[in-house]
Amino acid sequence: MGLPAFELVVAEHGPVVLRVCRAVVGPHDAEDAWSETFLAAFAAYPRLRPDSDVRGWLVTIAHRKAVDRIRATARAPMPVDALPESTASDAEAVEPDSELWEALAALPPKQRGAVVYHYVAGLRYAEVGGLLETSEAAARRAAADGIASLRSTLGRKGQL
Repeated sequence: MGLPAFELVVAEHGPVVLRVCRAVVGPHDAEDAWSETFLAAFAAYPRLRPDSDVRGWLVTIAHRKAVDRIRATARAPMPVDALPESTASDAEAVEPDSELWEALAALPPKQRGAVVYHYVAGLRYAEVGGLLETSEAAARRAAADGIASLRSTLGRKGQL
């Protein structure tokens, strides 16, 4: 049995990959990371073994593209002399889960990665450990610590 058509792979796994990208790089760069993920996956897809874990493979690519985007953003110059004035539409355009995104972004990188890759992408802890270059047990601990931190941060506000 061969691989399914790439369009079916995008339709099935695209939402998960987008959620992972949003959680790792934030909502502003997520779509770019998602596109880069599927461009790279499209090029490599014909060489993928038929028995491969496609979701894990795509999340691995998304992880690498997200890290590349974070590194590129860190190297980009940021002007600070003049700040744009805030408009009323800017104040109204608040994301519904902004506190959750802030709490997730505040987690240490390994905890954030473990939470995202296990709870958002649905990867097994062994796969999470591989992505984070750590053991399965360390990935499990990082995810547990991350969830505990999110609960303590957001639980007081009745959000988690």
